[in-house]
Amino acid sequence: MDEDEIEKAVVAYLKKKGFKQTELAFQEEQQLNNNNNNNNSANSQIDPDITKKILSFSEFETGPERYQEEYSKLRSWAYSSLDLYKHELLRVLYPVFIHCFMELVAKGHLQEARAFFNSYREDHEMTHLRDLQKLEGVLSPSHLEEMEFAHSIRMSKVNIKMCQYSYDLLLQYLHKSESITMLGIINERINFQVSPGQPGSISDDAEVVTLVASGHDASLINQKEVHWGLLEDSLEERIEKTGGSVPDAEKFDGDPKEGEVEENKKKSVEGGKQGAPLKKLKKDKVGVATGKSSRTESSTVTTAPRVKPELALPAIPAEVELSILEDLRNRVQLSNASLPSVSFYTFVNTHNGLNCASISHDGSLVAGGFSDSSLKVWDMAKLGQQTGPSILQGETDSSSNEHGLGSNGGKRCYTLLQGHSGPVYSASFSPYGDFLLSSSSDSTIRLWSTRLNANLVCYKGHNYPVWDVQFSPAGHYFASSSHDRTARIWSMDRIQPLRIMAGHLSDVDCVQWHANCNYIATGSSDKTVRLWDVQSGDCVRIFIGHRGMILSLAMSSDGRYMASGDEDGTVMMWDLSSGRCITPLVGHSSCVWSLAFSGEGSLLASGSADCTVKLWDVTTSTKAPLKEENKSGSNNRLRSLKTLPTKATPVYALRFSRRNLLFAAGAFSKSA
Repeated sequence: MDEDEIEKAVVAYLKKKGFKQTELAFQEEQQLNNNNNNNNSANSQIDPDITKKILSFSEFETGPERYQEEYSKLRSWAYSSLDLYKHELLRVLYPVFIHCFMELVAKGHLQEARAFFNSYREDHEMTHLRDLQKLEGVLSPSHLEEMEFAHSIRMSKVNIKMCQYSYDLLLQYLHKSESITMLGIINERINFQVSPGQPGSISDDAEVVTLVASGHDASLINQKEVHWGLLEDSLEERIEKTGGSVPDAEKFDGDPKEGEVEENKKKSVEGGKQGAPLKKLKKDKVGVATGKSSRTESSTVTTAPRVKPELALPAIPAEVELSILEDLRNRVQLSNASLPSVSFYTFVNTHNGLNCASISHDGSLVAGGFSDSSLKVWDMAKLGQQTGPSILQGETDSSSNEHGLGSNGGKRCYTLLQGHSGPVYSASFSPYGDFLLSSSSDSTIRLWSTRLNANLVCYKGHNYPVWDVQFSPAGHYFASSSHDRTARIWSMDRIQPLRIMAGHLSDVDCVQWHANCNYIATGSSDKTVRLWDVQSGDCVRIFIGHRGMILSLAMSSDGRYMASGDEDGTVMMWDLSSGRCITPLVGHSSCVWSLAFSGEGSLLASGSADCTVKLWDVTTSTKAPLKEENKSGSNNRLRSLKTLPTKATPVYALRFSRRNLLFAAGAFSKSA
């Protein structure tokens, strides 16, 4: 074949790619070679294989049909490969599929791109439905830049883990089949993390492909040290030092404290809102476990290291401290053989208006945030004072000035708190129940006094809806998360945030404090969880592995473990010190909206949109993988102790009291 033809093909390719300096260098080199080889040009011959490879670049670059053809061949090859390596090779298909689609769009082949997308989307809907729904909106090259999700994918590499042999098989196929287009995409868009030995387990698939990358950043960040222990001189430590023993008579006198609350919850509660029929709240008793006994603090708490607080923490009032110590002394020890009693609050007749629910630490107060911008608080101790007929009638007026409990002739059995100008998305009680925080789509956070039934402060700082707000375990400080992709740390006495945590690539949907108040965790729509140091504002951990947006977080009582729940129903348990996923907890069939660890950290409760509460054995889940590190990961998923179904009530909120009674809340849904 003529050398001039090959030279033209190479120059055309370099021009097309915009490699100007390489093009100039190549032309200079060709001129030197031509001058040197004028006398012996007859002896210069080019290997036909090399010629074929060079020309293939120029021939195949132009046609959009190459994407469809080569991807189809790669897909068929991956599905027909040996079972031992198939699951690793199939990991390549999704990122290649996404980038083929986006390259077709970028080159202006919109019809071909849409046909390609529709042809193969079914392969990936099971695990990547949310991503596909977002990319469906990419209809022109400009959308690739304007759409944040698409832009972030094109600007970063995908990380894929596979064994050496699978990697060699893939390269061998790409070269033998001359899949130049696929080879280019894989080289440019995928970062392989190749490991020696046998292929990994299929159960690890959630962690091996991270589409919106920052994989290198995550590995660097996760090397930072995390001090996960409990605070020095905490109340738990005092109980431990004193032995936690109290006379039997004192235990008997103390126990009815929650029993009375549970008895009060048998009454119906109205959940009405302006201009709508009454709503009521009723207790739906889910399950009671027997054989529980009072004991001192669990060994999981006592063995935790002690750390110093990074924030100036408020002093605990003496009477509150005594009450908490009494609760801790009378805490019921839970285990896989001794499950908690559950008290369930059901909101009815909410007409899909309830967005969130929150329960105080002792279960005596329940708050609901509504779409009509109202916040309503029920006091369980006062429900018994209401008469049946007056609760159920006469709440169709829309008076806006009735903030007091039992106003309007005693008919109202809740406290109505008004101030927000948009739907209320989150509510959080202070540790002692004297304050309540709420966040809204109006981009503000409001602090309410449960004693005065009044708004005290309006905190402004976020620019978009605030999805979640949570009081710290010590009170005074709180954290918020927003659509503006940031989380912020606040204190009650300042109207401006103390820290702004920025780094997530999408909405920050939920936030949770660490037990020692030195860290907060944030869950995002970018499918990652981040751990932040509240003093420096730095990200110290990135947890990658979820396939859907993260909707709920919980920290263990000793501060070592964290649980996260996503929209697909998966719960993941993480070790904060290593940043690794200990075990995925699989069982829910819909969004996990709430998570809560028991007081001593032996159990995890999860509440879901599938209308169930599940109890998980944390002790087994965290210890088993250490023994089975080198085995296939299927066994470590089966950690569910019990599933507690509701009639038709998605679970919005969970809370373990200090005595280990589990409270739950949700809105009855006919569609559920």
